Amino acid sequence: MEVPAQDLPPRVRIHEVGARDGLQNEKTVVPTEVKAEFVHRLAAAGLTTIEATSFVHPKWVPQLADAEQLFPQLADVQGAGVALPVLVPNERGLDRAVALGARRIAVFGSATETFARRNLNRTVDESLAMFEPVVARAKDDKVHVRGYLSMCFGDPWEGPVPVHQVVRVAKALMDLGCDELSLGDTIGVATPGHVQALLAQLNEEGVPTSAIGVHFHDTYGQALANTLAALQHGVTTVDASAGGLGGCPYAKSATGNLATEDLVWMLHGLGIETGVDLGLLTATSVWMAERLGRPSPSRTVRALSHKE
Repeated sequence: MEVPAQDLPPRVRIHEVGARDGLQNEKTVVPTEVKAEFVHRLAAAGLTTIEATSFVHPKWVPQLADAEQLFPQLADVQGAGVALPVLVPNERGLDRAVALGARRIAVFGSATETFARRNLNRTVDESLAMFEPVVARAKDDKVHVRGYLSMCFGDPWEGPVPVHQVVRVAKALMDLGCDELSLGDTIGVATPGHVQALLAQLNEEGVPTSAIGVHFHDTYGQALANTLAALQHGVTTVDASAGGLGGCPYAKSATGNLATEDLVWMLHGLGIETGVDLGLLTATSVWMAERLGRPSPSRTVRALSHKE
């Protein structure tokens, strides 16, 4: 392993979102047993944080309607020390998740009013009010809480999103008691300069870099460049999706998530540790692509799988 490049963190924690954010955007519903095997394979490849499912009403996300059936099948993964966060929209979702033994949850907010209304049928402030009892109850039960913030750089209806607007909502999520904040570039319009400007402003307003994760989409081919900008700022948590699965069902111009394999290839090339076996991860994404009936969009998966 090479020595980490100057001014970059020695290790990065990958927050794998393929099993939740990836599969919820598939047109076909993946069988529960396939989802369970996917999570097991991701864990075997060395990923230590794997977002497992969502406890959103099945009417809104039918692809993840089997959360109650899936989560118990992952008890051995959680027991082995792998974190399995689940998305919860409200107190009912929290009840369902905690009843099954979930110890890490995530709430999903928006930096823009239009997306908040389209995604949550609420204003930004109304959605924060909905999250307040969820976060408070989770913290009382010593459950780790991640706050997702979407549309941090641009919105398909509102255009570019001002940094101060994102900072206000981000700070509100942290003030509710979130342990971690994930900054989402939902439609993939961020650039490295914009990323560093937002991170700097968040720090100025008291949000520490240690509490921030980044979640980039590759619409303009900037996801890895944006990730590197975040690493240079000190961020050590990066969201990615095995095989590049997923996007956003409510943002029509969004393309896929940053592929975990592409991220790992870059990080390992920089001498940054991830704990991930790239060969096993690539094989897992090839396996899932076969189940979905189409090739993986990940460049690294395609390159490595074609070499064999």
